[in-house]
Amino acid sequence: MKKVYILLMGSLLLTTACDSDLDQFPSNIASSDSLTDFEGVLNAAYYYQLGTVTPMAIMGEFRADNALMDEAPYTAFDVFDNELTTMEDQFFGPFYSAAYKSILSANNVIENSTDAVEIGEAKFLRALSYFKLVQVFGDVTVNLSASPSIEDTASLVRQPASDVYSNVIIPDLNDAIAVLETAIVDGRASKLAAQALLGKAYAAQGDYAIAAPLLAAVANATNVSLKENFNEIFGAENEVGNSEIIYATQISSSIVDEYTFGSDFWNWFVGDDSKSDLPVDPDLVAAFDASDANGGGTDLRRATTLSEDGTTAIKFPKEGGLGGEHDWIEIRLADVILLYAEALNENGSSADDVLVLLDPIRTRAGLTSLVGTATTQAEVRKVILDERRLELAFEGQRWFDLVRTGAVDAEMGETVSTNYHLFPVPISEILATDGVIKQNDGY
Repeated sequence: MKKVYILLMGSLLLTTACDSDLDQFPSNIASSDSLTDFEGVLNAAYYYQLGTVTPMAIMGEFRADNALMDEAPYTAFDVFDNELTTMEDQFFGPFYSAAYKSILSANNVIENSTDAVEIGEAKFLRALSYFKLVQVFGDVTVNLSASPSIEDTASLVRQPASDVYSNVIIPDLNDAIAVLETAIVDGRASKLAAQALLGKAYAAQGDYAIAAPLLAAVANATNVSLKENFNEIFGAENEVGNSEIIYATQISSSIVDEYTFGSDFWNWFVGDDSKSDLPVDPDLVAAFDASDANGGGTDLRRATTLSEDGTTAIKFPKEGGLGGEHDWIEIRLADVILLYAEALNENGSSADDVLVLLDPIRTRAGLTSLVGTATTQAEVRKVILDERRLELAFEGQRWFDLVRTGAVDAEMGETVSTNYHLFPVPISEILATDGVIKQNDGY
């Protein structure tokens, strides 16, 4: 079932003597000058994405109004001050390390492979890694070399997020689009995945005029479609050949990833970690109640998303011992459709022309159309944000949606300093670079 990482089994249990995660050089690519086949190196770039999954899931849900922590110091996720630095070892450090290891492997393929498709996949993965890093930390160190010099400390200085988009993420995705196939193969980058991620990148910068046609191309593609039933999207048995999933990071219980803290994202969501026995924020339950009341029926997404008592999230079920087999959905069609609607609204399209795009998603959820329920751009913006919350709950997107749309204060019910829209850079990286890498303001 999980084919992408099989070649890595013997080579990815690595150690390193380097001072910084930016300098780590995976052992399976240490002699890159002598390599002629870079398939294993490319698979390493895929593999390292596993280490980003659980931290991103926690940041996207527990920082926002979808989930709550019960036990200190994890309750720092629910408080907007500098206490999140205590979470470095479990979340921000592993995330940072995994993303840069994926980048380093991708760099090796980009520099040395002669296979255009391999290079396209590597550029997609490098762009995905930097997109995640910028969402989490803002300005970040940029490394585009397969063999960075540890003496060149100036290269470690964090680059403005806008430059990372302009100089890395956007060009990499355009290059990937030019060479990758439209067909989607489970666990691999595709042209559609690159187009969707590029649309998301432009939307994250507020450039909706460029985002809209990219997202439209994916939303209207003939080889993707919404599943008829919401519950057919999730669960290990629904992953292979799923028409709605555009790109997912493959996970297998037979592959040990670098996130070694025991509780992977599904454990946190179903309350199997004592730090959050009842993780669902009552505010999310209230949002589903409001959807029922305003949607002309029962929102069918609730039964797939939440337990019957509304205290745990069951979107990625653990029945049958399959918890460790759940792939992490990075991009799916409903996400793209909703973001396309957001782009059209921000570009000044009429409310009805925007809201009609939500009809297939609403119909699947057992709800009525929203056409005619909102008229102003601000009202439509709020409607789309609410729909994204219910459709994508516990898929790691909520916090980043709030930040992108400027809705943090309104949705969190308090004034939150923009310092805390980002997360703390691992202190270990600051120390390892003798302060060349600086901490985010507020931490």
